[in-house]
Amino acid sequence: MKFQMKYGSHLPILIKIISMTGGDVLELGTGLYSTPVLHWICVPNRRHLWSYESKQSYYDLAKQYEDEFHRVILVTNWDDIDIERSWEVAFIDHEPAIRRKEDVRRLANFAKYIIIHDSDWRNEKHTHYKEIFPLFLYRHNYTFTRPHTTVLSNFVDLGKLQLC
Repeated sequence: MKFQMKYGSHLPILIKIISMTGGDVLELGTGLYSTPVLHWICVPNRRHLWSYESKQSYYDLAKQYEDEFHRVILVTNWDDIDIERSWEVAFIDHEPAIRRKEDVRRLANFAKYIIIHDSDWRNEKHTHYKEIFPLFLYRHNYTFTRPHTTVLSNFVDLGKLQLC
């Protein structure tokens, strides 16, 4: 596991969106930053959090957070995970990065807010996010930190929100 400050660049917008919502949360790709933050915001508020991870080392770390409100699931095939249901927030940061666009596509009409990490142009060759942007009515790019993070929605006009 690599620990670098820049890997937590999604936290300001993730915390903001989670704090202004109240429903179930999906995390695709666990980590040193998102998993503890999501856990400690969701669980005390009795919000259900599902964290999916395909890398054994990250899964082992995230599994320590599992409890009655936080499920941690090891993924062997991203196509097999059952995510096509209603979510308040979905956070996308799993590997391989090229896979992210497929799962964003699957969630486009199920998740109220989809937060995607690594959305700046430097990562486009790995993520191909430009392919999924047209699927959404609303988009907010959080560019204060790098790598950038983007919020997508087909349900909420993000221009009317006071986002970071």
